[in-house]
Formats: sequence, structure tokens, C-alpha cells
Amino acid sequence: MCGIVGVFARRERVHVETLQRATQSLYHRGPDGQRHWISPDHHIGLGHSRLSIIDLTTGDQPIASEDGRTHIVVNGEFYGYEDIRQQLQQRGHRLRTKSDSEIALHLYEDFGPHCLEHLRGEFALILWDENRRRLFAARDRFGIKPLFYAWVGETLYIASEVKALFAAGVPARWDEEGVYYAMSFGGHQVRTLYDGVFQVPPGHYMLVSDKHLQLNQYWDFHYPPSNGSTPARSDADYAAEFREALEESVRLRLRADVPVGVYLSGGLDSCAVLGLAARHHPDSIKAFTLTFEDAAYDEGPIAREMAAKAGAEFNAIPISQRKLADAFADAITQAETPCVNAHGVAKYLLSRAVRDAGYKVVLTGEGSDEVLGGYPHFRRDMLLYNREGQDAAAVEELLQWLNQHNTVSRGLLLPDGEVGNLDHVKRVLGFVPSWIETFSTRTVKLRPLLADWFQQKYGHREGEYFILDDTDVLRQLRGRDAVHQALYLWSKTVMAGYILTMLGDRMEMAHSIEGRVPFLDHKVVEVIVNQPVSQKIRGMTEKFVLREAIKDIITDTVYKRQKHPFLSPPATLNPDDTFQTFVQDMLRSDIMKSIPFYNQKSIVALLDQLPSMDVGARTAYDQLLMYLLSLCVLQKSFGISSSHIQEPNLAAAAAN
Repeated sequence: MCGIVGVFARRERVHVETLQRATQSLYHRGPDGQRHWISPDHHIGLGHSRLSIIDLTTGDQPIASEDGRTHIVVNGEFYGYEDIRQQLQQRGHRLRTKSDSEIALHLYEDFGPHCLEHLRGEFALILWDENRRRLFAARDRFGIKPLFYAWVGETLYIASEVKALFAAGVPARWDEEGVYYAMSFGGHQVRTLYDGVFQVPPGHYMLVSDKHLQLNQYWDFHYPPSNGSTPARSDADYAAEFREALEESVRLRLRADVPVGVYLSGGLDSCAVLGLAARHHPDSIKAFTLTFEDAAYDEGPIAREMAAKAGAEFNAIPISQRKLADAFADAITQAETPCVNAHGVAKYLLSRAVRDAGYKVVLTGEGSDEVLGGYPHFRRDMLLYNREGQDAAAVEELLQWLNQHNTVSRGLLLPDGEVGNLDHVKRVLGFVPSWIETFSTRTVKLRPLLADWFQQKYGHREGEYFILDDTDVLRQLRGRDAVHQALYLWSKTVMAGYILTMLGDRMEMAHSIEGRVPFLDHKVVEVIVNQPVSQKIRGMTEKFVLREAIKDIITDTVYKRQKHPFLSPPATLNPDDTFQTFVQDMLRSDIMKSIPFYNQKSIVALLDQLPSMDVGARTAYDQLLMYLLSLCVLQKSFGISSSHIQEPNLAAAAAN
């Protein structure tokens, strides 16, 4: 993995100093070398910050084509690249490196943007095509690797992280609508928190010329219609099909010229990855596990048992609330987005420990819950909207069981408290996915903390979920099972915008760690997408087909255990803890006061009420405080301006 930068100036010249500043800001993504290329006419420049994983000696970038008229920078990994290299050579291409990245350059020469159909892995890339005088940029199918862009005048800046855009000269300013989207809906596929800064959506590519810019989609999930006729198959057949696809994905991701480890929790996903990796790794593989002081959040003993079964070397990384407080600002600065729990900070500390242990590559279990229905809100949808043949009393009993056995998910993955007006969602979809209900209860809790002008300006949008406007509802959702619809919408927002950022790429690359995600191999996903809902959720058992597919390589404890979301203990449970003090001090500070979207007096009143709340209420409110704390960190780290925001005169508006 690496950091990439591109600058395309339609009128001005690209300056080497600009490119160097942007590339250097991504040093953490690629400490093994920073290089750049600028075209002879100085209208295009590419920068690359390298983390060497494959081809340690000749894989420097940017890479040029044989005739020197096409140049590319790549962040990511392409799996199965050896076969493609041979095919390219048979077609007459002369490859300059032994790296996987170069195949994208020559595939583009042969197929243009359709080269993406031939690429398997997690990636973002920027390519300059001198023959067509156009820039081609693309992002992997799921958004595992980030790619942001911004226009300043007639100059396009594009990079792996927003901080590189700021380093290149893009103004750091809040986008008030982006802030509202992030607060209410879990993020946007294109917009960000920052004015004028956008992201290439997952599964899309961008073409830019002197006169034109367009975004095109090249991949999507395509869940089958629920009334489609499919041949009857046994559970064993489905499990074998999924096992074969996942095992191949894990095996491909063990390919590296440096040591490969595994992030291990007590969950089914990472245990499956470890179990399969151990079968194909020549030596005892190293497993890294976070442990917490609070037993309700600590999965260390379960992970240790799994490591022993797999014959892996178990490495525990203990995390205290003090460590979370000390690392919070650095982690959020790397993420460039708000968190709702300090679990991302814990992953940041985990990645640092892995780097210090001498590792550059780890396999992780991210993405499984998103494609296999692992979260409790998907089980709630199954109970609410797949009732055919079910006894109503039994369903209600199971709903109560679900709430009672997922207390740590209160307000985060299951609804807690008042739900806002979601009539618009129900009209469009015919039902309301439980995760949208959950986010709505969070918005209701946050509403009293908003500045009056912000609430008046955006409050009327409550329930108008932008994702429905950005989705081809007729072709992608209509006629699909309710759980599949919920999975689709979650993957388009929370998975790409939060999970793969806060628990993935940013926390790993902050310490130059490449995270590989076998569950988000598109061939694996295409298998599970086309399996029936009953293979994802069976009664109260989530990820049913995965359990059956890997039953032989996991412990009985893991096989029988229900989903436990990876969370760190809430920051505000212990009033005497360092983390609690950090939260209180920051939210009462002038930094919070300078963020125009919130009423600090209301926030302070909430902080004063915390000691009188029960544990459940404090757990539910903790995510709001983490969100606000994150904004304070971003404000302080990047000096984000609010001067362009015009707050309406509420008194004048009321008088009129």
C-alpha cells in the first residue's frame, strides 16, 4: 500500500514544490520512498509515497509505459497478477518492474477504463494518458482504499487523503451539509466534511480532460430479486461454495515479499481468516489481538484459544483508557472523519504495535458483517420483515432476546429511544431498515445540541435519506428481500464511509501497515450476494453459511458465539478516568465553541448530567460525545475555517 497524488492544471503550471508537499504529507503511507513525475508541459504531475510489499527493488513509481506517454501511480494490491503479467507479455508488452502495480498500466493501454474488470484486489489509482490528454482515476469496488479530489479554479487535486489536498493548497473549510450528512446518515458516497472536497465513490472511475469530467460506475452488488426461481440446494452445497471462494481469497492475500500477520479478535470473521491462513502459510503465523481491562469488551481469552487451535503465535496488545485518550487526537487526524466509539483509536494502537513488531502486512476480518448480515440490526430486519410462516408471539420474544443480548450495541447498532420521522424512507422502500432507525434515534439525541440556525436550516431534512436519491431503487432494491436492501444501503454508506476508514485503511496506514480484507474480494462477495437470505441469517444465528463453511477450523466457542461488535469501553463510564477528563476538557474548550454547528451550552449541560445517568444511557450518549470530540480534534489539527458559512438571522426570519 502507498499514498498517491495527482495534480492536473488545465490553465496553470504544476509546480514541483506543490507536488512534493502533498506527497510528503503521505509519508506515513509510504516511508520507503517518495517520487514524482511532471509532464514536459507542466500541466500534469503524479506523486507516490511507497510502502514496498511486492518487488522490493524495482517497484518504484510513477511507472511509465514503453513509449513514455502513459504514467501511473497505484495504492493497493492486485491479486493473481502473475498470470496477467504473462498475458501482457504474450501480447507484446515489455514490463519494467516485477511489481503487481504495473499490470494496471498495460491493461489500460489494452482496454482503456475497462481494465478495471481484470483487476482483483483493493486499490486506488491515478493514470495520465497523454495520447487522449485525459486523467483516469479509479477506486476499488468496495472503497477499501480512499481517493479524494478537489478543484481550485481550473486545477484538479486528487490524493489518497484529504490532508494531502490541504498540503497542496486546497483551502481547509467545513462543509455544513457534509457535517449534517455525517452526523445523521453515516456519511455520503461523494461529499465529505470539507467544502469542495469530494471522493471517488467505491466501484467508480473518473475521467477528466481539458473540457470534461465524468464519474462512471463499473461494479455493483446486484442482489437477485426475491421472487426469482433458483434451483434448490442444500446447506452443505452453499457452505462448500463459500468455503472455496473464501479460502482462495485468503490464499491469494498471503502473497508478499515481507512477513504477513493476522489481526485476531474473538469474532467469527477474524478467526475464519486465521484458520484458513494457517492452512496455507508455511510457518506458524503471527496473530495480534487487542485486549481491554473491561471484561465486557475483552476478547483476549477467546482469541488465545483460537490461536492455539490454529497453531498461531498469539500476541496480546493491552489497551487502557489512558492509552486511548493519549492516542485519540492522532488517530482522528489520520482518519479525517468523526468516530462514534474509540474502537478506531484502539485499531490505531494495534497497528502501531504491529509495525513495532516488524510487520508490514496483516489480514483482517473487516467486511464480513456487511455482506453476511452480521450486525444485530440485520437480524432485527429478518424478524420484522421476513415473517412468513412465523408465529407473531415467537417473533416478539426473539426481538426481546435480541435487545437483551446486545446491550453494548444500544444506540449504536440497535435503536435506542425516540425515532424521528422516517415516512420518506418507508414510502420509497416500503419499510424502514433497522440501521436507519438506529441512526435516527442518534439524530434525535443530538438534535438538542445543535445550534438554532443549523437545526432550522437542516432539521426539515430529517428522514430524507440522501442514499435513496443516489441509488437506482428500481433496479437495485425493488423486489429484493428486505435484508438484502438493508445490506446494500449499509454497504454504500457506513461500510465505505466509516468501517473501512475508521477500522481499516486509515488506522493501518497511519503506521505503514497494509491491511488485506479477504471477505471483500469481489469474487467472494458475488458468491454470497447470490445465496439466499437464509444462508446469511438463520433464526438468531447470523452469518450462518460462514459458520458452517469453516466449522472445522475454528473453536467450538467461536462457532457457538453470537456477533459481538468490536468496540472499546465507553469513554464516559468512569468519571475519574483519563479519557473522561479528556472528553470533558475538550468539549468545554474554546475549540468546541469555535465550531458553529453546535450549542456549547447544551453540550456542557449534557456533560453535567452524565453522572446521574445509568450505564445504558451513558453508553448510548457516548457515541455522540465521541462524534463531537472528533470534530474538535479535526478543527484543531487542520485549522478548518468557518468564515464562509452564512448563519441565517433567525430573529429576522421569525419576524418575516
